[in-house]
Amino acid sequence: MTREFSKLNRRAFLAGTALCLSGTVASAQMKVADLRGSIDSAELGLVPNAADDQTAQFQNAVNRAVERGRALFLPAGTYPVANLRLPSGTLIVGVPGRTRLVYQGGGGQLIRAEGVSNIGLNGVTFDGANRSIGDFTEGLLHFIGVRNAVLDNCEITGSSKMGLVMDRCSGRVENCRISGAAEAGIRSNEADGLAITGNTVTDCANGGIWVHRWREGEDGTIVSGNRVERIGARYGGTGQFGNGINVFRAHGVMVSNNRIADCAFSAIRSNTGSNVQIIGNSCQRSGETGIYSEFGFQGAIISDNIVDGGTTGISIANFMDGGRMAVCSGNLVRNISDVGPYPSEVAGFGIGISAEADTALTGNVIEGAPKFGMLLGWGPYMRNIAASQNIIRDCGTGIAVTVVEGAGPAVITNNIVQGAKSGSINGFRWLDKVTGELNNASDFANLTIEGNQIAA
Repeated sequence: MTREFSKLNRRAFLAGTALCLSGTVASAQMKVADLRGSIDSAELGLVPNAADDQTAQFQNAVNRAVERGRALFLPAGTYPVANLRLPSGTLIVGVPGRTRLVYQGGGGQLIRAEGVSNIGLNGVTFDGANRSIGDFTEGLLHFIGVRNAVLDNCEITGSSKMGLVMDRCSGRVENCRISGAAEAGIRSNEADGLAITGNTVTDCANGGIWVHRWREGEDGTIVSGNRVERIGARYGGTGQFGNGINVFRAHGVMVSNNRIADCAFSAIRSNTGSNVQIIGNSCQRSGETGIYSEFGFQGAIISDNIVDGGTTGISIANFMDGGRMAVCSGNLVRNISDVGPYPSEVAGFGIGISAEADTALTGNVIEGAPKFGMLLGWGPYMRNIAASQNIIRDCGTGIAVTVVEGAGPAVITNNIVQGAKSGSINGFRWLDKVTGELNNASDFANLTIEGNQIAA
């Protein structure tokens, strides 16, 4: 009885599974048929692989589809177009990797949407062909004041400026591939509820993903799960450009679980970004500082990141400009270089982690920083630093702490420092070492140093 019952159950399960699968296929076929039937592209004169410019036909097809409340499905092929305008309710769906809109140049742009809502682009390649873009815009695709703009599984390539520019927009950019932009791959300004997730941004000449604001303010953009690689610094400078992910004046931004490699400057650079969270990222072979939280920020969590390569692993800086309040924990920093992309400034290169004010540094592992494993404070700019339970190995000086007059409190406890070549825990006046080993801080009332393990 049990065996027969099992057989019957198995038959019923298989039959039910087959019915479900056939229903799924039928449903998908109905959706595709419904999508394809939403607009007759051929009747409107829009055909793939046409030799002539298709801008007028394409714009007409978009407008007619919106009027009917339907999606515009684009069969595989190339569509030569320029200066398309997307009205509210536009939904364009292509065949991923095979439906290509190729910009025709002439000093314009490929696509613009302004002051509209509910824009969807799915499975379409936007090819700028490296042709000239007009002075009135900064990107091949430019969205301005768009509520709920969604780009999914699209490709943007060959822009002679930025790839995708979104000003004052909400929505999502996900699973897209952006490459070959002459400036940044993606730039958001003044976002209003934006998520940039799961994208691949590569081989852009000036930046990867920028989350900026014209004025300081709450932004809340989520930048997660992206792959950003081979980002240049076409405009030069000392870190304004050449960053994988750049946050500027934008508060409440979350940067998590991204894989960032081979950037000319920083993998992740947050300038005046308060309440920023930089968590669980992999930062490989940065040309300068791996992760930066700098200038007038108040509040940063930098945790559980891997920084392998760079001239400084993590820098929490600029107390002089109001930069303060951070938690730096559980990070792995290794293979730091003392050779930078420009002449050495301030503390120089070759530092594992540096911090200045109101910061807890806990549970980090640092290996192979040729100058300092940790640099605590700079001149008089130090206040309320706690460095505890960190492991620092094979560095120049293990922990360097400022002893310049006017510096605030610091607690250095229960760390392990092994193989320090120039001293384990030493006091510095800027770059000059002025103490021997600080096994305790009896000579400096503002320092508490105890419980550290020093090993050869």
